[in-house]
Amino acid sequence: MQKRKGSLPTLSLIIIGCLILTACNNGNRKKTSAPDMGRKTQFATDEVLLDYIQEAHLNYMWKGAEPTSGLAPERIHMDGVYPQNDAQVVTTGGSGFGLAGLIAGIDRGFIPREEGVARLHKIADFLATADRFHGVWPHWLDGTTGKVKPFSKKDNGGDLVESAFLIQGLLIVREYFKNGNPEEQTLAAKIDTLWREMEWDWYLNGQDVLYWHWSPDYGWEMNFPLEGYNECLITYILAASSPTHPIPASAYHNGWARGGGIKSGKSAFGYPLILNHNGAEEYGGPLFWAHYSYIGLNPMGLSDRYADYRELNRNQTLINHAYCAQNPKGFKGYSDACWGLTASYSVEGYAGHKPMENDRGVITPTAALSSFPYTPGESMKALKHFYFELGDRIWGEYGFYDAFSIEHNWYPQRYLAIDQLTIAPMIENHRSGLLWNLFMGAPEIQEGLKKLEFKQVL
Repeated sequence: MQKRKGSLPTLSLIIIGCLILTACNNGNRKKTSAPDMGRKTQFATDEVLLDYIQEAHLNYMWKGAEPTSGLAPERIHMDGVYPQNDAQVVTTGGSGFGLAGLIAGIDRGFIPREEGVARLHKIADFLATADRFHGVWPHWLDGTTGKVKPFSKKDNGGDLVESAFLIQGLLIVREYFKNGNPEEQTLAAKIDTLWREMEWDWYLNGQDVLYWHWSPDYGWEMNFPLEGYNECLITYILAASSPTHPIPASAYHNGWARGGGIKSGKSAFGYPLILNHNGAEEYGGPLFWAHYSYIGLNPMGLSDRYADYRELNRNQTLINHAYCAQNPKGFKGYSDACWGLTASYSVEGYAGHKPMENDRGVITPTAALSSFPYTPGESMKALKHFYFELGDRIWGEYGFYDAFSIEHNWYPQRYLAIDQLTIAPMIENHRSGLLWNLFMGAPEIQEGLKKLEFKQVL
């Protein structure tokens, strides 16, 4: 798999409201049960269908976890074929999304609370002893040893963006359990230690912008400054919010926002892009840009001097949907019910699918399903089409497979963590706002958002 890098056009394929939820309140939510997994069924209501879909997808991190670490495997291939011999490799960013999904599963009663806490202790303990680089984890770890698995030759050290996705999930866990029983409070304390040990300021490299990578062997040679707009917004929010190693607000405004150059005046299908989508200035980037930073960060009513983030994400999603519905390239299967372009497996390797310039006739279910908060009607229509019309070809043990192409008669029975594990959390945010409320209720996050001059009206 190639790395997602959204900031450079030439690397497009490499790529506050109820704020405080106490653990007591969390534990008192009404529990529901999804149907038995693994069988095609009808559903009494759409809510029951959503239960079923959430449980299936979060099971990638629950039942499908790497046994030693408890973290999410980078990939699960149902055919058992792993070209890179990496079945034991776990992904830090994808695991962050998975952690949020586990909290949704515990809260809805899909996962027994005590069992969930035990698993989360295992994960926190593993992460405490795994390789870190100035408190920052690498993109990949060997799940059996905790040693770094290089993503590429020089990408063998700290990966700030993937670690941001991971700690976003961990902070959701901390907030959910911090007022719980002694075992749960201990878990929250472990996570707090991991959070405090992350040296966000190191990754400034002495400049006024964050850098994605640092390696003990290659230093800053990867040379990838985090400049917007792409999937990396959460990195700056967390870095500004750090209680121990914060970055200055100027790095956000001068680095990420390019001194205001992040703003865009372009539109597609009548929807303003609002921000300049690097490498995708005409129609917007792959839809994961509207998902990864927003597992915990609530875009609804959130704004700063550059954007209204609800509008930003809704518009990107509507552009993606409209493009697939109009289907200018004439790919078989595309419609207003069969839509969603994002980074995923592709017919030839891995690709950052996006409208027009990198549309390869490949639909990725997570694109539409993780967009439920922005386009509930369009996303539900896609869900029902995927499950009831295409389910025999694209549904498996952990929910919908990563991607498919009717055009190319291509239906691989393979999963990727970064796609699979955003579905349950984003559907939960659509249904209850649980994960948004938890993350946004963290005191440090509130301070960080103020520091960066964000405002939220709910």
